[in-house]
Order: sequence, then structure tokens, then C-alpha cells
Amino acid sequence: MTTTPNTQPHREPRLEEGLRKALASGPRPRRASALQAALAFGWRGMLKVKHVPEQLLDVTITPVMFVLLFTYLFGGAIEGSTKEYLQYILPGMLVMSVLFTTVYSGVSINTDLTKGVVDRFRSLPLWQPASLVGALLGDTVRYVIAGTVLMAVGYVLGYRAEAGLGGVLAALALVVIFAFGLSWVFTTMGLLMRSPNAVMNAGFMSIFPLTFVSNVFVDPSTLPGVLEAVVNVNPISILADASRGLMAGDLAGSDILISLGTAALLTLVFAPLTTRMYRRA
Repeated sequence: MTTTPNTQPHREPRLEEGLRKALASGPRPRRASALQAALAFGWRGMLKVKHVPEQLLDVTITPVMFVLLFTYLFGGAIEGSTKEYLQYILPGMLVMSVLFTTVYSGVSINTDLTKGVVDRFRSLPLWQPASLVGALLGDTVRYVIAGTVLMAVGYVLGYRAEAGLGGVLAALALVVIFAFGLSWVFTTMGLLMRSPNAVMNAGFMSIFPLTFVSNVFVDPSTLPGVLEAVVNVNPISILADASRGLMAGDLAGSDILISLGTAALLTLVFAPLTTRMYRRA
């Protein structure tokens, strides 16, 4: 009767030798810097769009629908001419479409939180706020896409910026900076709410009144006195005026400074608050 030799004793030394080579074959990798970690998480956001391109529907189809709806349904009644109304509304629609997109920053962080992804991030040896900063940097690409699509559609419909391409790019940059500051508000909201749907509902419930009680759609001078005063101090109205001025070549320095100051204030207040809540989540 023949027996099969036991090869287990011969395999164990080879296995141990392979483990030693895998675990101690070289120096320990250098820890990623804060910038490198943030850029890595920003790239993660881009990969999400790559694998699920349907995420771009909200920043491409929705702005186009708003422009077509308000220009051709209300333009004649408000301005008397759809062409003239398009010249007024398009810079405001640029502000509206980009700021609406900031709500999804809160939805994204809440999704990671509820699915346990945040726990994995916090276990990594890196700068802890990197995942937050990187996610917002990735979202800025969505803001640029939303603004670019909107301006392209406006150009096809007949909009012409008197300041040319430079004025359009300056207005888009200003709106994106403001949106980056506002997105910190919604990341805080994303850490407070219990589900992504709750974040989305609360976010749009807060951004809709601010947007519609502004000068995005109508000239404030046509409104009642009290409402006109409220509209004139609305930060979204000031941002829309700054965008119109940049595109028209009529620089409104005070509007630009107020918009930049508001974005900086939002970042200074909500970025540390979000970071602290993120560490304790």
C-alpha cells in the first residue's frame, strides 16, 4: 500500500519566507502630504463620475431646462422680448445653476457617512480633513461643467457678452469661488442629517427661497418696496450683479468684493465646524 508524502512541512518555510519578503522588503512608504491626500480624494470624486456618468445629468440637463423655460415662457411677459430677457437672465441663471449643485456636496458626504466609508478614511494615516477638502475640490469640476454647459446653451440661443470670453471666464470663476464657500454649509448639513434624501430636501428647501427672492429673474426696481430692500441685500443678488457686470464689461468692484468676502466668511465659519463634526461623527 502506497502513501502520499506529507508536503506540509516543506510548504510552511516557503510561505513564511514569502511573507517576510512582502512585509519587510523595503523602506516604509513616505506619508502623503495634505495636498497630495486632498488631490487623491478629489480624483476619487472624478472617478465616481467616470463610472456613473448619470451623475452629470443634474448639472447639464437641469440648467438647460431652466434657461429654456424662463426665457421663452416668461421672457416676453417680463421684458417684452425674449432676446433682451436672455441678456438679463443668463448671468443670473449661471449663479442659480451652480449654487443648486452645491447641495450635492452634503448629499455625498452623508452617503459616505451612512455607508461606513468615512470610518475607513479616518483609519488611514493621513491629514484627516483631506477627504472633505478633496471632495469639495472634486465638486468644483461639477460647478465648472454646469457653468460651461449653461453659457454654451446661452450662446446658441443668442446671448452675447460685451466683455467677451474674458468676462465670461471671470464671472464663472467668481461663481465657482462663491459655490466652494457655500458647499461647506451643505457639508455641515450632511453631517447633521440622517439620510441623503433628508440632506437633499433640506438643502433645496433652504436654497430655493434665497434664489427666487433675488434679482436672478427680475429687476428689483419692479418689486414692492420691502421686497426690493430684501432682494438688494441678498448675497445671491449681489453675486448675480457682479456676474452681470463682469460679462458686460462694467466692473462693479463692490459687488465682487462682497461676493468674495461672503465666500471667505462661509469657509471660515463652516469649514472648521464641518471638520470638527467629521472627526466626531
